Amino acid sequence: MTLPLFLRPYFGTAGRTLLTVCSLLILYSLAAPVWRWAIADAVWTGDAQACRAAAGACWSYVGVKLDFFLFGFFPPAQQWRAGIAMAILVLVIAASLLPRFWRAPLLAVWAASVAVVLWLMGGGAGLAPVASDSWGGLPLTLLLAAYGLALGYPLGILLALARTGSIPLLRYVAVVFIEGLRGVPFVAILFMASVTLPLLLPEAATPGKLLRAYIAYSFVAAAYFAEGFRGALLAMPRGQTEAANALGMGYWQTMRDVILPQCVRSSLPMQVNTVVSFFKDTSLVVIIGLTDFLRAVSAGSRDAEWLGFDVEGYAFAAATYFCICFAMSRYSAWLEGRRGGTVAAAPAAGQTP
Repeated sequence: MTLPLFLRPYFGTAGRTLLTVCSLLILYSLAAPVWRWAIADAVWTGDAQACRAAAGACWSYVGVKLDFFLFGFFPPAQQWRAGIAMAILVLVIAASLLPRFWRAPLLAVWAASVAVVLWLMGGGAGLAPVASDSWGGLPLTLLLAAYGLALGYPLGILLALARTGSIPLLRYVAVVFIEGLRGVPFVAILFMASVTLPLLLPEAATPGKLLRAYIAYSFVAAAYFAEGFRGALLAMPRGQTEAANALGMGYWQTMRDVILPQCVRSSLPMQVNTVVSFFKDTSLVVIIGLTDFLRAVSAGSRDAEWLGFDVEGYAFAAATYFCICFAMSRYSAWLEGRRGGTVAAAPAAGQTP
């Protein structure tokens, strides 16, 4: 009997057949208990007593705590504001992912979204004020990730240009900035921003805890973006710059119209990897007392009525992070395919310290 073509890589030979059968058995032995716990024996509705009497997962706990998971310690009566702010942020991000919106007005939309989101979250102008220390949950995670990376991305490009440029002072400043931030753990940078900065500045001039975390997050992201863009710049053929110079283009016009568009395209995998990594790193703000999405899930498990169901909460958090990160990865693959893949590597265009 001739095997169908799609089965031949798995059952084409005796060795492949044995390996496939063993792999399926191992997969079944792992998946079956998870299926029973998460689906078959799970409790989807009911109270804590019903969950304790069951052998499976208690998803009713996630349903009861969902508001707290999403919004943390944000005042319950004002959570609609955080929900609208999160929706606005998601819409702006979604619009930014579509190439047809990649125009100058998009910058104005981002600037307007900052004003509206901060007004909804912080209050004022008719809304009850809410201290930034009370912001939390998924809106805080998205706010830090979106606006932090939005600042770190262009700053990373400027640092890469400075490090590969011909001006020694700018080059060494960029080297110190990039290597200094990349060489220190992000947790240590957050801790320094939270503890050390208030000691160095007058109390009136000390930024709030959230702003300090945002600045640290943006600067570290810029350092990692800069190294990725530097690699893309060094991989560009010399002929690109020489041809632009022959046409009478200046440095900034060459970078804007010739070099950077190709660098951005060729470094898409690096960019997505950095975005995914830093999106997950928003959970590190717990070290300075901010309640991000993961911290809210952890805090919810301390409710005396629902003790013992923290695994379900962490499973929900893991699924949320996975869905968002997987969507980023698939978007990157779609964008690479749409724009014809990446630029092939070429000899280095310059030297850096």
